[in-house]
Amino acid sequence: MDLVCRDIAEKTLVFAEVKTRTSDEGGRPADAVDLAKEALIARGARAWLKLLDRPEVPFRFDIIEVIIGAGKPRINVIKSAFILPEEKRR
Repeated sequence: MDLVCRDIAEKTLVFAEVKTRTSDEGGRPADAVDLAKEALIARGARAWLKLLDRPEVPFRFDIIEVIIGAGKPRINVIKSAFILPEEKRR
């Protein structure tokens, strides 16, 4: 997990993974977030929520794709890229 931030408009805590590539020819950067990576991010999120002592706080997992090829970088935010099943929130 690269970023922990707040979406003020949605009153949601956001756990974000940033994936950067020089091109998307080999696939989208988000494709690098597999089930094992999701599990690792989720484990970090659970630890963060435990530190807050507020497990009921609304949260989501985003992936931020950054393509830094020739020209201006492209950024794509995938909101709620994956979910944490209810039984794994603890």
